Amino acid sequence: MRRGSTSTVRYRRAMMLLASAGGNTVPVIAQLVQADQDTVRDVIHRFNEIGLACLDPRWAGGRPRLLTPDDEDFVIQTATTRPRKLGQPFTRWSLRKLVAYLRKVHGRVIRIGREALRTLLARRGVTFQRTKTWKESTGPDRDTKLDRIEHVIEHFPDRTFAFDEFGPLGIRPTSGSCWAEQSRPDRVPATYHRTHGVSYFHGCYSIGDVSVGHQPPPQRHEQHPHGPEVDPGRRPDGAPIYVILDNLSAHKGAKIRRWAKNNKVELCFTPTQASWANPIEAHFGPLRQFTLANSHHPNHTVQTRELHRYLRWRNANARHPDVLAAQRRERARIRSEKGIRWGGRPLTLAAA
Repeated sequence: MRRGSTSTVRYRRAMMLLASAGGNTVPVIAQLVQADQDTVRDVIHRFNEIGLACLDPRWAGGRPRLLTPDDEDFVIQTATTRPRKLGQPFTRWSLRKLVAYLRKVHGRVIRIGREALRTLLARRGVTFQRTKTWKESTGPDRDTKLDRIEHVIEHFPDRTFAFDEFGPLGIRPTSGSCWAEQSRPDRVPATYHRTHGVSYFHGCYSIGDVSVGHQPPPQRHEQHPHGPEVDPGRRPDGAPIYVILDNLSAHKGAKIRRWAKNNKVELCFTPTQASWANPIEAHFGPLRQFTLANSHHPNHTVQTRELHRYLRWRNANARHPDVLAAQRRERARIRSEKGIRWGGRPLTLAAA
């Protein structure tokens, strides 16, 4: 029993048997192994019945389970249901309120203590969290537009582009985060007079080659990046081009629609109040994090130059771990804030 690693229970039982074989009385053995005398007697009697198999005690299962698997599922379902839906006059559960409700629920009485309930919820992955808002499209053609966007992304990525505006961009010191000596954070100056106005950054995301382009911010329909003076026009093979964009009125000007019709460009608009469906949204977060946060640009010219510098680096390192990690974080943020799992395309839509 001393060889190798073994349980203390087996070792103590072996000492009891060895001492008993040496002619020691039960009180002496109990004092030797620091056990109760009844325990020593039980071990000796068990040895006389089954031999050395008594070294492995067959522990009882303890008190029978009070909750069946179906009862546990019911508890989890109740805990994750808003109390008002169950006729209760409050907006969230506490452990006390949930225990009291489970004991008097109609047709099913579940008796469970607060600590057992807390342990059950933790084991099932149910934690106490803050409520977050989410946005849902109210447009009547929501499913049709989402189906179309998903279809062109999956089947025509080489000729699908996502376009959107980013802003407003002001000239002001912006706090952020960076590596610094402990207790000596990097600081940016404060500002009181902001006379530079605001601008907007316009980006275009190529789905096929995962590159992000940019255009100067327009002021009128005639200067919009979808105009013929900045967009390439027809493809040499005559295949249509798809552009995903939101429902901003500047995207629906007569000149833009006429140019799109003449150049075989299909404008795929996102549903109302669902700009999250535009794939370029996931790239604006890293753009804000690595160029605007922790910055103090003196004017719009410098700010725009820094944005363009980052985009050139990002397009040259599209598979850089930092770029991919930032995209994953931004997709997770969009999923949590918008309530829709679109980033990384885990969302399953109906067939177009």
